[in-house]
Amino acid sequence: MYKESIRNVLTNHARLSVDALSLAEDADLYQAGMTSHASVNTMLALEGEFDIEFPDRMLKRSVFESIASINAAIEELKAA
Repeated sequence: MYKESIRNVLTNHARLSVDALSLAEDADLYQAGMTSHASVNTMLALEGEFDIEFPDRMLKRSVFESIASINAAIEELKAA
């Protein structure tokens, strides 16, 4: 549901070595070049884009490792 916007945030903030628009939804973003520093910038940008705040329990690598996992987290937060 949010995947297009997630891809746009990744394009602008994740510093990937590949085009975020061409990545599979389950592709590992860290293998695609995202560093831990870039993941923090991406998280902050996602919070701004979707008007959410990731709780401490979601601040782990697995939540931000793919477009699908980010989308699932955002859907959970938006439903709450």
